[in-house]
Amino acid sequence: MKRWNRWQDYVAIIAGLYAALSTLWTTQQTSSMVMMIGCGVLLIAAGAWNLSRPGTPVAEWVQMILGALLFISPWVAGYTGHTGAAWTSWIAGAVALVAGVLAIQPSMREHTVGHDGGLPAH
Repeated sequence: MKRWNRWQDYVAIIAGLYAALSTLWTTQQTSSMVMMIGCGVLLIAAGAWNLSRPGTPVAEWVQMILGALLFISPWVAGYTGHTGAAWTSWIAGAVALVAGVLAIQPSMREHTVGHDGGLPAH
């Protein structure tokens, strides 16, 4: 697997960027702003990590966890009443989570092939 060419990681970066920047045009409260900017920036970092180091399943898991955290953040941080912020979190979180799910199997395969030449464990 080549570096910088996995569409799933670009999708996660775009979802994180949208979540972080959407705080500029959606009604926010302190907790929603912290969650959306925090998870968004971390999703961008996880996506860049995945793009630069293909075959690192732990990075895919981090991306999926961050997507799930962004998805549940309206309930956890109590901003379900702010419709724009909540929907942005739900959609961007779901997109990042699904992108991670779609990327985990190829990443695990690359990790196995890269470390032991693809030989099965005994």
